[in-house]
Amino acid sequence: MDVQTIIANAKAATGLEDVGDPFALEGLEVLVQASNEEARLSTRGAAMWEQSITDYLVNRMKLVDYAKQHPELLERPIAKPTFVFGLPRTGTTMTINLLSADPARRCYTRWEALDSVPPAAAGALKTDPRYHAQVAKGEMALQYMPHIAAIHWEDADSPSEDQYAMAQSFCSQIFDSQVHIPSYRQWFFGADYTPAFRFQKQILQVLQENNGGQWTLKNPWHPLYLNELTAVYPDAQLAMTHRDPVEVLGSACSLLKAVRPIYSEQVDPRDIAQCLLETFDQMIARSNAYRDKHGEDSIHDILYTAQIADPIGTMRTLYERFDTPFTAEAQAGMEAMMAYNPQGKHGKHSYTLEEFGLSAQWVRDHFKEYTDRFAIPVKEV
Repeated sequence: MDVQTIIANAKAATGLEDVGDPFALEGLEVLVQASNEEARLSTRGAAMWEQSITDYLVNRMKLVDYAKQHPELLERPIAKPTFVFGLPRTGTTMTINLLSADPARRCYTRWEALDSVPPAAAGALKTDPRYHAQVAKGEMALQYMPHIAAIHWEDADSPSEDQYAMAQSFCSQIFDSQVHIPSYRQWFFGADYTPAFRFQKQILQVLQENNGGQWTLKNPWHPLYLNELTAVYPDAQLAMTHRDPVEVLGSACSLLKAVRPIYSEQVDPRDIAQCLLETFDQMIARSNAYRDKHGEDSIHDILYTAQIADPIGTMRTLYERFDTPFTAEAQAGMEAMMAYNPQGKHGKHSYTLEEFGLSAQWVRDHFKEYTDRFAIPVKEV
């Protein structure tokens, strides 16, 4: 892969020249070099990976151009956005799905994340042709990759992850999840995320042109950059989910083990474990540092066990925490969502820690300070 070829292909696909803030190209350079040197891409995987990177740049360039053509959109506020985060597999998807069922909220849907402009017409989030195209892609994924759907699934209009917005600035953990690129991971840990959040805000300002509401967003990896997030969104409402790390780590490793063979025929389970352990340690340390600086109540906490036991109750508590009315419409929408999305809807997810060179006792000991701090219920090992 070559950065200049990727840029040239994106320009040819869009007929545009402007990539916006040149900071994005720093991450692109690092990502391409790491992919070439470390990712062990298969021939087919390399072509798919390059196309994926190009697609992010294409969407970015189209957004930059649309914002230039409609500068008034960048004057519109993003008021009190809610951000859901936590170690992956801790209930972030359940939380955002519940919140998205409130008709007063606005989420970053999967199809919009992948093909953002022009923004959907008023009331057309489920009728836009791009929505139907994503539905067709999802049906194909269910047919050919049901094992991934059993671990993590998003409908075309489901709330998706902010990773797709951050990826358009090439400053996103999504790349490190999909392929083995440890040098990109080290760059990512030390990167300045502010430009990526500024661009994400522009995305939201464009997307809300015809369909508004209180932005409610999700990205497990936000603990890595809470300072930058709240610098761009100073009135952000922060909610963090927590679950027994023994269950979290095995499940997260299993997801990466399912995804990485799409791009490489040489997938080492121990590389996956190392990747996630390094990232989880950073996430916990940085979120704790943020609390130590801003106060324990600067982040609202949700225990996975409590949410499974009483989903509506945990949502009511969150609404009270942020002085948001918990309306009858919100509750009805959440109850309908739970009926539509029962746990295990797309199949059973099975995994063991041992296949990744880990043991439950080692994970329990490694994360003991974290589980003690947040009183996370843990199982006997």
